[in-house]
Amino acid sequence: MRSTGAIVLLIIFLLVGFAGCTGCGTYNSLVQQDEAVEAAWANVETTYQRRADLIPNLVSTVQGAANFESETLQAVVEARARATSINVSVDDLNNPAAVQQFMEAQQELGGALGRLLAVAENYPDLSATEAFRDLQTQLEGTENRINVARRDYNGAVQGYNTSVRSFPANIVAGLFGFDRRTPFEADEGAETVPDVSFD
Repeated sequence: MRSTGAIVLLIIFLLVGFAGCTGCGTYNSLVQQDEAVEAAWANVETTYQRRADLIPNLVSTVQGAANFESETLQAVVEARARATSINVSVDDLNNPAAVQQFMEAQQELGGALGRLLAVAENYPDLSATEAFRDLQTQLEGTENRINVARRDYNGAVQGYNTSVRSFPANIVAGLFGFDRRTPFEADEGAETVPDVSFD
């Protein structure tokens, strides 16, 4: 009788110990994935900041061109101010509205930059300057970096969200407040092919 009770207690002790170790491992895994999401978000913010830092140089270079459209420059300056005024902290990454507001400001800035570069093509003297070409190349590289950073962030969010929703990690996630994170989504209308005309 005593040995049977001891065996039952040993089995219960082992099961509780195993569950505790599994829970600790799951918790640690969620922490690591959460940190990966935060690091990926920091990289996204860094690339957007790089773009924002290049814009004053671009604007001052373009302002040197005589008769350049002032409303185009003003749109870029205003879009940059709006984009840099909206900050999304790591704690806001599970708030789709905050991420959407941030993305809209960044899209507005990207659109204003695109219009500026398109209008600049009408100014051969400006397009021929080395400073403008260098800034244009840096902005193009930065836009590529933004795309890579956003893709890496989405990959980190996908791995994290998969873990948070998978059994038995979802139990640990619920107990310790690991909420789903919001990934970047395509711009509205991105699925529409733009019209290209050489008329």
